[in-house]
Amino acid sequence: MRRYDILTLFPGMVQGAIQESILRRAQEKGLLEIRVINIRDYAVDKHRVVDDLPFGGGPGMILKPEPIFAAVRDCQRGHSEARVILMSPQGSRFDQKMAQELVQEERLIFICGRYKGVDERVRQALVTDEISIGDYVLSGGELPALVVVEALARLIPGVLGDEESARSDSFYAGLLDHPHYTRPACFEGMEVPPVLVSGHHEQVRRWRRKEALRRTRERRPDLLSSVPLSDEDRQLLEEIEREGGN
Repeated sequence: MRRYDILTLFPGMVQGAIQESILRRAQEKGLLEIRVINIRDYAVDKHRVVDDLPFGGGPGMILKPEPIFAAVRDCQRGHSEARVILMSPQGSRFDQKMAQELVQEERLIFICGRYKGVDERVRQALVTDEISIGDYVLSGGELPALVVVEALARLIPGVLGDEESARSDSFYAGLLDHPHYTRPACFEGMEVPPVLVSGHHEQVRRWRRKEALRRTRERRPDLLSSVPLSDEDRQLLEEIEREGGN
């Protein structure tokens, strides 16, 4: 069973999310344990102060090193090899490839920063990975940590009812996902593509691959340069080109 520890000053933000949907089912199945640790519980003074003014002056407050060091070391007890991830806008951009790498780890510790960030000595001595979910700034690392945890949970064998569901997600194989339809076959004059109700499995498979290539070409053409393309894929792309890309 995998275990993910989330260190935060606002455990309520995390607790609600991990008790719903896929994360709840993963825990109920005994495939994942998510522990929410309140950094404030490791403060060293009677007032449980976890932040202070930056040396050298300037606006904002910095999370002190002592509570974070104590919390991480407590989580690492018996698992010193656990990777320690700092959620930060300065980190490497999170993507599906990174998710597929991280899900191989049995133990992960997530540090959710707040205010102007954490004391640099946390990065120097504790952090093994620094991850960002995008080029923007949030008030803290709680929501980004939950994004990463859910992305990983989907990849743990047995969490999803259908393993093919995760394999067909956008980015899993490098492409965006193809369009999906369900009943009714006609809604407000909009028809489901006839091939999807034809019962011809090979034609359905080919249509889905073609539409995944088309959508990737239109929306994220940069991805095509890093995806291994088969002869069929190249043929489908040529068809899309002849059709004007639409």
